[in-house]
Amino acid sequence: MAQKLEVWQRGPLPNIIPMLQPVAHALLQAREEINEYMDSYPVQLLWVRPAGMASVGFHLQHLTGVLDRVFTYAIGKPLSNFQFEQLAEEGSDSINGYQVIDLVERFNRQVDIAMEQLMTTDGDTLTQYRGVGRGGLPSTVIGLLVHAAEHTMRHVGQLMVTAIVIKGLKS
Repeated sequence: MAQKLEVWQRGPLPNIIPMLQPVAHALLQAREEINEYMDSYPVQLLWVRPAGMASVGFHLQHLTGVLDRVFTYAIGKPLSNFQFEQLAEEGSDSINGYQVIDLVERFNRQVDIAMEQLMTTDGDTLTQYRGVGRGGLPSTVIGLLVHAAEHTMRHVGQLMVTAIVIKGLKS
């Protein structure tokens, strides 16, 4: 069986400017890995926190939320009340109880939204100042987009290790 190429190894993505190709590649790679690792993941393990570390459920919520928030800052908009509600929910199950697929599909939709934004990002705006958070911490459009990609991949790695550890502890 041939090993599957990573997204970046498959070549440039259409309608994404060259400077943003690595961001798009990372987000699509994250989506592939999340979907693979969460396939058949037991819902009863979603909120387990091994050694007090973040749960798989938290990582899935956080991945979605960070992409949403950071991409919002990249277009120069403040966060909405809904985004603050989602931030407050990170690490908690819903009243009705999330299914793994619910959180995975939310992440997939957020990657789709991010990809649409990357396709419409004007290269001339990449170095423009963008304030982050209530304090208006200084960043740029490209700084935010790159941070979103690297932060996403960092949490994908943490999620994968956590999922493997939890499965090992419960078997």
